[in-house]
Amino acid sequence: MDKSYLKGKKITVMGLGILGGGEGAVRFLAEVGAIVTVTDIKSSEKLKKSVEKLKDLKNVKFILGQHRTEDFVKTDMVVKNPAVPWNNKHIKLALEKGVPVEMDSSLFFKLCQNSIVGVTGTKGKTTVSSLIYEILKADGKNVIKVGIGDVSVLDKLKMLKKNSVVVFELSSWRLSALKMHKISPSIAVITNIFPDHLNYYNSMEAYIADKKGIFLYQKKQNICVLNADNEREKKLEEEIKSQIIKFSRNRIISKRGVYAEDGIIYVNDRIDEKKLMEISEIKLRGEHNRENVLAAIAVAWSMGVNLLTIKKAVANFGGVKHRLEFVREINKVKYYNDTAATMPEAATVGIKSFSESVVLIGGGSDKKLDMSILAEAIKEKVSEAILLNGEATDKLILALKKINYANFKIVQDMREAVELARQKALPGQIVLLSPGAASFGLFSNEFERGDIFKQVVNEIDNILE
Repeated sequence: MDKSYLKGKKITVMGLGILGGGEGAVRFLAEVGAIVTVTDIKSSEKLKKSVEKLKDLKNVKFILGQHRTEDFVKTDMVVKNPAVPWNNKHIKLALEKGVPVEMDSSLFFKLCQNSIVGVTGTKGKTTVSSLIYEILKADGKNVIKVGIGDVSVLDKLKMLKKNSVVVFELSSWRLSALKMHKISPSIAVITNIFPDHLNYYNSMEAYIADKKGIFLYQKKQNICVLNADNEREKKLEEEIKSQIIKFSRNRIISKRGVYAEDGIIYVNDRIDEKKLMEISEIKLRGEHNRENVLAAIAVAWSMGVNLLTIKKAVANFGGVKHRLEFVREINKVKYYNDTAATMPEAATVGIKSFSESVVLIGGGSDKKLDMSILAEAIKEKVSEAILLNGEATDKLILALKKINYANFKIVQDMREAVELARQKALPGQIVLLSPGAASFGLFSNEFERGDIFKQVVNEIDNILE
C-alpha cells in the first residue's frame, strides 16, 4: 500500500481516546488526504483535550458520545482502536458489508518499506524494545521507535528514510490485526508468555493465538527470537518457519543463542561460543531484566551488530520509565515506581528484585488473573501492604487471608497511599509501587498512576512541613 491510496478515501476512526494513539492516527490520515470521521462512545467533554489538538485539521468531523451504523457501512475503511474487540457489533457489521478494518499496526506495516523488528511478550516488551533501539543506535543505524510505551504509531511513518530500521513494540491486540491481514515482521522476538488480559480474551488459548501473529507469516530467511525457559514458547516452535534464535538463563548448545552461565553472558553460533560480558555490568535490577537483556542481545547479534558495541550499549542502559524506576530517597527510605507491573507475576518479580524489606503500594482493577502468587510474595517480603481500592484488590485480600497475612490496609487514592507508606517505612526499607493489577477506576492508565505516584513522592518535603 502507498500513502496515495488513502487520498480521498472516506475513513472512519473508531476510538479517539485520550492517550494519543487515536489522535496520531487521525492526524496522519487527514494529512495524507483522507476524509476522516472520528467516532467515540465517550462524550465530547471527556475528549475535549484530544479534539482540541486536532482542531487545525479541516477534513475531519467528530461523532462523539455514540457510534452510528452509517459510519461503519458507508465508508471505504475503518481504523479501530486496538482496545476495541473484533467481535464489537460495529466492527462485525463493517466486515460483513465488505468494509476493510485496520488498526494502526496493520496500516503501518502495509505502508512501511523498511525492515521491522517486532517485539511482543506478556512482560518485558517495552524494556526489550528500548534496549534494542539503544544498541542499534549505538551501532550507527537510523533506528525509529514505534509503539514503545504510551505513544502513537502512524505519525512515525513520516520519520522514515530509506536506511531506517523500525523497532515496533506489539501488544497482542495490535498483533491481532497483523494476523488478520497475514503480516509478520522480518525479525520477531517473544519475551515470554504468561496469563494476562483474560478480561479481554475468553481463554488463554485465544490470547496466545494473537501473540502468534508475530511469526505466523514470516519467511524462511526471517528470524524469530524465543525464550528457551518459557514453557508456552517451547510449544510454539513447531509452528515457526523462520530461523530460531534462543535466549536462556541456562547454557544453549544445540541451537544458536544467547545465554547466561556462572555470571557471564555468552553468544553461541553452534560453531563457537564467545564471552560477551559479565552480568554484574548490567545496571537493571532483577532476574527478569536479565532475561530482557538476553533477548535484546539476541536480536542485535542476529542483525550483525559488533559484540563490543552490544556490550557497551547494554552496560550504559539504565532502564525505562515506570519499570522499577528509582524516584528518590527520603530519610534512608528509597521509593520506586513499578506501575507497569499490571499483572501478579510482574509485581512478584518487582518485589523479589529487592533484598531489602518492602512497603508495597499495590492493587487495582481486575483482569481475571490469579492473585495467589502475589499474595505469597507479599507474605515473604512485604512488611506492610497498602492497597488501592478495586476488584483485583478484593481478590488479593482473599488470597492474603488464606495464608494468614494481615498487614494490609485499603486506601482510596495515591496521596493517601504514599502518606501511609511514608509513615510505615523504616530506614533501609523500600517503598514500592508495584500494583499487580490494572489501573482503571482510579486512573486513566498505568502511566498516569505512576506519574501521580512520582508527583506525590516528590512533594513529601511539603507534607513533612
